[in-house]
Amino acid sequence: MKKLKILFLLSTFFTVSIQAQGFKGMLNKAKSAVTGGGLSQADAGNGLKQALDLGVDEAVSFLSVTDGYYKSPYKILLPKEAQAVTNKLKLVPGFKDVEANLVEKINRAAEDAASKAKPIFVSAIKKMSFKDAMNILMGENDSATRYLEKATYDQLYSEFKPVIVKSLKEVNASSYWNSAVTKYNKIPFTKKTNPDLDDHVTRQALSGMFGLVEKKEEGIRGDESLRTNDLLKKVFAEQDK
Repeated sequence: MKKLKILFLLSTFFTVSIQAQGFKGMLNKAKSAVTGGGLSQADAGNGLKQALDLGVDEAVSFLSVTDGYYKSPYKILLPKEAQAVTNKLKLVPGFKDVEANLVEKINRAAEDAASKAKPIFVSAIKKMSFKDAMNILMGENDSATRYLEKATYDQLYSEFKPVIVKSLKEVNASSYWNSAVTKYNKIPFTKKTNPDLDDHVTRQALSGMFGLVEKKEEGIRGDESLRTNDLLKKVFAEQDK
C-alpha cells in the first residue's frame, strides 16, 4: 500500500512537471510570436517608422509639385453642386471653359498645400508606440495609413485649409468661382447655390494624400524590391510568414 502511494506521488509529480514545461513552452512560443521571433522591439518599431517616413516623403514630394494632383490619379474634381453651376454656364458667353479652368485652379491650390503635410506626419510617426507598430506590422495592408489618418486628419485639415483658401485666391479661383455663381444665380428658374469650394478642395486634397500613402504602404508590404535596406527587409519579412 505504501509503495502504491509513493508510485502515485511520483506519477503526479512527473505529470505536473511535464505540464509545467509544456505551458512554459507555450509562453515562449507566444512571446516569440509577439516579438517576431528574432525581431526585437526596437527593430520592429524603427523599421515600421522608417517605412512610413519613406512612404510619406514620397507621397508629399509627388503631390506638392506642379501637376502632382492635376495630372495624376488624385486629380480633384468639382463637387456635384458646382458641376450643376458649370453645366449651365457653358452656354453663357465668357464661361465656355468654366469647369476646366476651375478644376485646374483648385488642383494648383492643393499642390501648394501638400508640402504642409510632411512635418505633421513625421510628428505622428515619432509618437508611435511599440504596441502600435506591432499591430500595424501584423495588420491589414492599409493599417499604417489608417493609423496616420486617425492620428493626423484633424491637424492636417487645419493646416491645409488656410493654404487652400490663400492659394485659391492667388490663382484667382475664388473670384472666378464667385463670378460664375453670381452669373448662374441670375439665370431664371435656377435654384440659388454657392457650394463651399474651400472645404471640398481641402477634403479631396487629403483624400488624395492618404490614397497615395496607402499605395506606398501596399507596395512595401507586397514588393520585396521596395525594401531598400536590411532593417526593412528584416521587419517586413515577419509579415510575409
